[in-house]
Amino acid sequence: MTVATLSELEALGIRYLDHFDKTYDSSHPAARLQATREAGLKMREEMLSGKTVRYYQTVDLIRVPYPTKYGLLNACTVPTPFMHILNRLFIVQFDSPTGLKTLLFSPSDIDANRETPYFKRLSESTAPSWLRERAQALMAPVYNRVEDALAQVGLKPADIDFISYDHLHTQDLRKWLGCDGRSGVFPNAKLLVMAQEWDSTLALLPPQKDWYCPNGIEGIDKKKVVRLKKSVLLGDGVALVATPGHTEGNHSLVANTPAGLLVSSENGVCADSYSPLNSEIPGVRAYAQATGMEVILNGNTLEGGLDQYISMVLEKTIAGPCQQNTAFTNFVPSSELTPYWALPGLKPTFGFGPLQFGTLTKP
Repeated sequence: MTVATLSELEALGIRYLDHFDKTYDSSHPAARLQATREAGLKMREEMLSGKTVRYYQTVDLIRVPYPTKYGLLNACTVPTPFMHILNRLFIVQFDSPTGLKTLLFSPSDIDANRETPYFKRLSESTAPSWLRERAQALMAPVYNRVEDALAQVGLKPADIDFISYDHLHTQDLRKWLGCDGRSGVFPNAKLLVMAQEWDSTLALLPPQKDWYCPNGIEGIDKKKVVRLKKSVLLGDGVALVATPGHTEGNHSLVANTPAGLLVSSENGVCADSYSPLNSEIPGVRAYAQATGMEVILNGNTLEGGLDQYISMVLEKTIAGPCQQNTAFTNFVPSSELTPYWALPGLKPTFGFGPLQFGTLTKP
């Protein structure tokens, strides 16, 4: 399967961005960081001078326990082995050269995704099934499923043009796109994915396998997959920016809204991850002061730690300051550290609640 050509992207209303083409030319990491920061500032200025998206909304899907040692890599001193992260769906509607488009970012199939090896082991025990089910409901409560979220806002499955994920950890896409000739829930949707992420998922090494859902992309029609070689502009006010590191093919959602540029991925798990010197999470500020770390990585796989560091600096550069709290940036994690009564003692200094901007147009 080849990467999308210019003509194929043009037919979808998408175009490649060249802002970051030369940011990795230098062999010096510091030079790469500086070049990336400068390119990010240029992109930020350009997007802010353009139109906003028509509609932007986040919907809470499910809470899950996540190892603290991964979420706030090396920085947190709270003696709890787990934090609680809240997985969200992003509904974004925007104008493009080929008409109105609707994107779902991070539409997780929360039932199929439970087959992800790490989380499956975490939920398994020798206890009776009824007790395991109660424990799962307690520690991983479900708030919405994707289909419910769409029905609540008045969208039909056929209205969805694109789905995308910052990376394919834990994701099973077969329900949405169909497989082995069977139709999926979203009959008109195409998956937007970095070519490297797709290729990695087809040939995983042991350090990666624990976090990818087995057979999650098996049998999907190739015509449903748009493999991107680099960052793209999807339409007015919305882009997917390549941010490798957390995985080799990671990318981030950038949306221009009345609240500014909102950037989303799972490179970091909270606002503190991007402004550690302003963090009140025990250990984080002291760690940043001692090491000079500008960001705190979400490091469960560490496929490319230096690249992830540079990518997170790029994300905070594009996002800029948060209007709600200028001590932090406009980074909205796709899975965000949030307070939860079952795991007390660890909460972010600042968190994003539900977000909604604009008016949804029903196709």
